[in-house]
Amino acid sequence: MKKFIRSFRFALAGWRVAFKEQRNFRIHLGAALVVVGAGFFFGINRAEWVMLVLTIALVLVAELANTAIEYLVDLVSPAHDARAGAIKDVAAGFVLIAALASVVVGLIIFGPRVLHYFRG
Repeated sequence: MKKFIRSFRFALAGWRVAFKEQRNFRIHLGAALVVVGAGFFFGINRAEWVMLVLTIALVLVAELANTAIEYLVDLVSPAHDARAGAIKDVAAGFVLIAALASVVVGLIIFGPRVLHYFRG
């Protein structure tokens, strides 16, 4: 049981590192909090909550994976190398895909509600 609990500590330490050192992780986390607040404000249904939770998780996991890849590349290739840069670019690319997908999900869920809210 101690090993199991210790693994949670390691995971939380990873979150802290990402939060402290990665601006984009903080931005994504902040956006997630705004979206959750909007979900409560607009009273979204259960299926929409599921989509939001999965989308938020996808973006945060992608950002954490990108961070891990960046740290690993920096460790194994401290000098500038075009291949190392390409690896980092690809990792950033999957964060971009996740973020764009989250925007689409947000527009599908909140777009009609926001329009209705402002139209009165």
